[in-house]
Amino acid sequence: MEIEKTADGSYTLFVPGLDEHYHSVKGALTESEHIFINMGLKHSCAENPHILEIGFGTGLNAFLTSIEAKKGKRNIFYTTIEKYPLDMETIKLLDYPDLIAPEESELFYSIHNAGWNSPQTVSEHFTIEKIEGDFTEYRFREGYDIIYFDAFAPEKQPEMWSQKLFDSLFSILNENGILTTYCAKGAVRRMLKTAGFTVERLPGPPGGKREILRGTKITINKTENE
Repeated sequence: MEIEKTADGSYTLFVPGLDEHYHSVKGALTESEHIFINMGLKHSCAENPHILEIGFGTGLNAFLTSIEAKKGKRNIFYTTIEKYPLDMETIKLLDYPDLIAPEESELFYSIHNAGWNSPQTVSEHFTIEKIEGDFTEYRFREGYDIIYFDAFAPEKQPEMWSQKLFDSLFSILNENGILTTYCAKGAVRRMLKTAGFTVERLPGPPGGKREILRGTKITINKTENE
């Protein structure tokens, strides 16, 4: 595992065995803010959203979400699953609090120090449930409003990008729930549509990918129109 500085000054991790980065080298922070916060959390109409993140990784998405929860006074329950948790030494080297919000350093480390496999409230508006497990085998409960799909790329981890799994994610979303992902490949877009999502191709983050995807669960109108 190697630490690399990205174009916006934030750090990411490079995994030589997969020849893959945890975030975009064009900007780790910029990518997360755009795809998961701006196009995901801020787009959701849920008053107190329940979020599911596929791939906890460095905890960057969770940290940004916890900051937004405080700003917007939205009570967020955040579930995330990770098969290979990172060690604290690596987490500290990424230096996210100093770059993003030094005043929230305690919150960042509370997220990472929270125990696995049981919900823990780490701030007034943010409760996190970290699951150490395999996304492809885990059975999630229903009732999510937002899904951050942040797995490694399909060519690196094809088992994470299957029709069966997207069907399952669609089934556990609330009506008008949304899924956002950095991957805009045609095959992924078609799988989301087949699962039942109404899919949008949106502009990617500044300086990064040209497009990203957002899928919305809209079943009531479809039923009425049939």
